[in-house]
Amino acid sequence: MDEPVDRQPDGRADDHSGAPDWAAVHDACLDATIALAASLTPEQLASAVPATPRWSVHDVLAHAAGVASDVVAGRMDGAPGPAWTARHVAERADRTVADLIEELAATRAAVAAVAAGTDRPAVVWDRSVHLADLHEALGLGVPPDPTWRPVLASAAPGLLAGLPLSVACAGRTYGAGGPEVTVDAYELVRALFSRRSRRQVREWAGPTPSDDELDALAVFGPREDDQPRP
Repeated sequence: MDEPVDRQPDGRADDHSGAPDWAAVHDACLDATIALAASLTPEQLASAVPATPRWSVHDVLAHAAGVASDVVAGRMDGAPGPAWTARHVAERADRTVADLIEELAATRAAVAAVAAGTDRPAVVWDRSVHLADLHEALGLGVPPDPTWRPVLASAAPGLLAGLPLSVACAGRTYGAGGPEVTVDAYELVRALFSRRSRRQVREWAGPTPSDDELDALAVFGPREDDQPRP
């Protein structure tokens, strides 16, 4: 689940304002992640995260810190594959939450600058997806809108372009046309980033798309295991 397929999302907002302010989205995700990390108990830190079943909450935070430091240092060999992400976790296995927060804070400005310079800010999408992973694992509900709605607006047009449906979501319609279906915005962004099972996606997509067409929506490939939902 850690390595994305080759096809990338469109990278632009589905409106007339151009790309989102990715530096601002990054900072919103980072602020929410740091605030959450600082509030966690030892039991919560040891909890498994269903979206990343090999990782605990602490491991997800370690990965977040590792991504930031590697982006700043240009240490991107193997990114975004499983060996690269596993190294983030292994290198920080013994670090405290305070250490991880310090590392995240220290790289804030440099990572935000990188994010601001691209239409396809993988580091911001990684921040957004994993923040929601933590919220779902800990039963905390939907994360703040500024941490995921811009990601949906950017990714949905390209990822849904070939789907034989008219997908109504938050006042917009995506897809190639066909039977109209309606989906909640948060559920859609989680499906697009491989955080919903085939069965869960089929609940809103209905019977028209083939399994292959549904599987092609997911940036990190399809998954079989149902995920917790707010």
